[in-house]
Amino acid sequence: MEQRHLGRTGLRVSRIGLGTLTWGRDTDEHDAADLLKTFWEAGGNLVDTADVYGDGEAEYLLGKLTDGLVPRRDLVIATKAGSVPDPDRRFDGSRGHLLSALDASLARLGTDHVDVWHVHAFDPYTPLEETLQALDLAVSSGRARYAGVSNFCGWQLAKAATWQLAAPGTRTRLASTQMEYSLLQRGVEREVLPAALDLGIGLLPSSPLGRGVLTGKYRNATPPDSRGASEHLAPFVAPYLDDTASRIVDAVTTAADGLAVTPLQVALAWVRDRPGVAAPIVGARNAQQLTAALSVETLSLPDEICRALDDVSAPVHRYPDHDWSTL
Repeated sequence: MEQRHLGRTGLRVSRIGLGTLTWGRDTDEHDAADLLKTFWEAGGNLVDTADVYGDGEAEYLLGKLTDGLVPRRDLVIATKAGSVPDPDRRFDGSRGHLLSALDASLARLGTDHVDVWHVHAFDPYTPLEETLQALDLAVSSGRARYAGVSNFCGWQLAKAATWQLAAPGTRTRLASTQMEYSLLQRGVEREVLPAALDLGIGLLPSSPLGRGVLTGKYRNATPPDSRGASEHLAPFVAPYLDDTASRIVDAVTTAADGLAVTPLQVALAWVRDRPGVAAPIVGARNAQQLTAALSVETLSLPDEICRALDDVSAPVHRYPDHDWSTL
C-alpha cells in the first residue's frame, strides 16, 4: 500500500487507516484479529483507536493482538484522549486528565509509546495552552511520538497549530487532525481543510464512506446486519438517509457502474485523493468488508468523474467562508 507523510512531518502512514470504533463492543477478538492481520498483510500500518472506544476494550484488544499476531514495530498506532462519560462535561482537555488518560491507554495497549496522540475534541472550559502543554509533555517524555487534534473547527485548529509553531523546538508541531469527511459530509472544506493545508497538518478523514451509506447498502432498505440496524449505531447512520444523501449515492452508483467498480471504491477513492488528506480511516465489520475497502488501492478516479461527484455533493459556501467575489 502506498504511504504518505502525515502532515509536514517525517512520519509515513499507509494511505488507508484501520479504525477500531466497534472493537470490544460489536467486534470481538476473533474478528478484530482477522481485521488487523488482513490490514497488515495488505501493507497497512495506521491503526486508529481511542480510550473511549468500547470503554477501553478497543485499546486492550489492539494491545493483545500486537503482542503476538502483528509486530508492534510494523504499526503506527494513533489513539485519543479527552472524551469523558460525563453528561455535564463531554470533554476534558485539562492537562491532568489528558496525561492520566495517556498512561491508562499505554497500559491497555501494552506499549511504552503511541505513535500519534490526539486530543479527541476541543474543551471550552480549559485554556487551550494547557491542553496543548499536555501534548508537549507527552512527546518530550517519549510517551507519544507525534501529536494532533480531533474534531476542532477551523478557528480552533488554526489557533492551536499557530500556538505550537510560535515556539519551535519547545512546542510540538501538530501533525494531524481527524475529522469526518466524505461525499456526504464536506463541511471541513469551509475552514478546517484550508487551515490544515496552510499549516502543514495532515487530515485523517473519519467515516469516509458516509457512515456506510455511500456503499449503497441502504438504497432500498436497512440490512439487518448493518450498522443502521444496530442499537448502538442506528442514530449514527440516520442523518445520512435523507433525500440529499440519496441523490449523492445514486451519482456514486452511476460512476461505479461506468467504471466497473463498486460504489465503496468510488467513494473511498474520492476522499483518499482530496488535497490535504493523509489517510481515510475505514471501520470494517469483518475481514471481507475490509478487503473490499483495501481493493481501492489500484483505483484512481478519472478527472471527469471527480468533477461530477464534486458538483453533485458540493456544499454551500456563503459569506465569509472563501470567495467574496460574488458579493
